[in-house]
Amino acid sequence: MLFNSVEFLLFLPSVFILYWFVFNNNLKLQNLLILGSSYVFYGWWDYRFLFLIILSTLVDYVIGISLQNQKIETKRKYLLWCSVAFNLSVLGFFKYYNFFITSWVDLFNSMGYEIQSVWTLNIVLPVGISFYTFQTMSYTIDIYRKRMEPTYDFISFASFVSFFPQLVAGPIERATNLVPQVLKRRVFQYEQAVNGIRLIVWGMFKKVVIADSLSPIVEEVFSNYSDLPGISLWLGAIFFSFQIYCDFSGYSDIAIGTSKLFGFELSTNFKFPYFSRNIGEFWRRWHISLSNWFRDYLYIPLGGSKEGTLKSMRNIFIIFLLSGLWHGAKWTFVAWGLFHAVLFIPSFVFRTNRKYKYSDLAENRILPTFKEGVQMFFTFLLVMVGWIFFRSETIVDSFHFIHRMFTEFTLPDIFWRVWIQQIVFLVLIEWIIRNRERLDFRFTSKRALILELIVLGFFIAFISIYWGRVNTTFIYFQF
Repeated sequence: MLFNSVEFLLFLPSVFILYWFVFNNNLKLQNLLILGSSYVFYGWWDYRFLFLIILSTLVDYVIGISLQNQKIETKRKYLLWCSVAFNLSVLGFFKYYNFFITSWVDLFNSMGYEIQSVWTLNIVLPVGISFYTFQTMSYTIDIYRKRMEPTYDFISFASFVSFFPQLVAGPIERATNLVPQVLKRRVFQYEQAVNGIRLIVWGMFKKVVIADSLSPIVEEVFSNYSDLPGISLWLGAIFFSFQIYCDFSGYSDIAIGTSKLFGFELSTNFKFPYFSRNIGEFWRRWHISLSNWFRDYLYIPLGGSKEGTLKSMRNIFIIFLLSGLWHGAKWTFVAWGLFHAVLFIPSFVFRTNRKYKYSDLAENRILPTFKEGVQMFFTFLLVMVGWIFFRSETIVDSFHFIHRMFTEFTLPDIFWRVWIQQIVFLVLIEWIIRNRERLDFRFTSKRALILELIVLGFFIAFISIYWGRVNTTFIYFQF
């Protein structure tokens, strides 16, 4: 089920009414409703793949309890590796089997060994499998590390694994954050719900009005880049940068806002990444839940930055390589990950990757300084070039696209002004709220309340106008 669908507009209020007006005095029934609703939400796409979520839930539920009861360290490690191996095997089969088979065939063919038969399968990628697989693995890893205790309440654990607002595209929630919220009684809070509605409307605006409007233009540019002038390719790359940001951060906003309606607080996933002043800051602002997952469960266990510069650089390359592969079984994603690794290394070596804080950007000023403006411009430029690898069909297409950007400077044939205005509007709004990534604030006066209602009405009106013009799924559903 898509957030930007009529079905969801009927589904959400129905669950909300049952949750707060029918089952509000019974935590177990509330969690059972969350679980059932989550399975309906996911099964709406393809009910056959519900068995994967249920199987993963059962495996990690049993292993989590076994880890708690087992005192012998070698057996605890064995249990942990069983969980990791199971989850990665499921993920690897559905997402990477055909990729690795065809890659090996291409390699042997390039060496002169012709392979007649290819053992590929007609595999359908389950939507959101990368997200809920990482989420369940964090549960068993944290129990193994004794950072939390397992839950014996299967319904509550299953609700954590399949929680529908963030099930298919994140944020990737840690068990240490979400499981305790599932286990305790929730009380309806008016301000939390209002903040949730703000985020849902803002997320829908970014998705429906901006991302979906840019989608056909981006498709046209990347499909026909060899026939378009360089300035059109520049605009196409810029448009995709904002399409993927509005699409993905829009989903996260809707997910976080929807969770607030049910009394849950999810992790922040974006903090205005295009206001970053270097690549290190970008990766602390973009897809934060994934970056933190790789840091805590892979980078630090590999040694982090405590074993010398060379090993640290090796670890960084591993993280970015796997981050690229996590996004999809294509060499373009690998190239995108390695591109960011190359960009990140200088920031790491010169210790500038953590130089900037969110709060010190144009602190106590309306506009950024000249230095901050230049830093943000060049950081965005580098990130945009990386998105070309991410969006292109092949690595060769990526290089040809970039080459034409810098060699063909004739004027474009397409009138771009409307879409540029949308992007400028988005940047202005996000600059104003750059220190309020969750839009959490109280009304200070009736005038402020009226102004907010007018703004929300404006956003809702535009969402209604653009609704259904371009019916696209969220980009990150494919991951």
